[in-house]
Amino acid sequence: MATIEFEIKEALGELSRNEKGWTKEVNRVSWNGREPKIDIRSWDPTHEKMGKGITLTEEEWTELQAILTQLNVED
Repeated sequence: MATIEFEIKEALGELSRNEKGWTKEVNRVSWNGREPKIDIRSWDPTHEKMGKGITLTEEEWTELQAILTQLNVED
């Protein structure tokens, strides 16, 4: 299996924490030396292991924000 290199460039926020200390976070992450993207996923307490997640470009992040804002207006 290929090694995936990552670097958390900026921690944007923590969404939740489970009983084992894993946190679901929103961060800017550089994957394999590429330009950082917005990333939402679970991390172990040391940030060495991660769960499945989603990575978004800045444009996708902006579009998601617009969708969530629209949902809040309609409720």
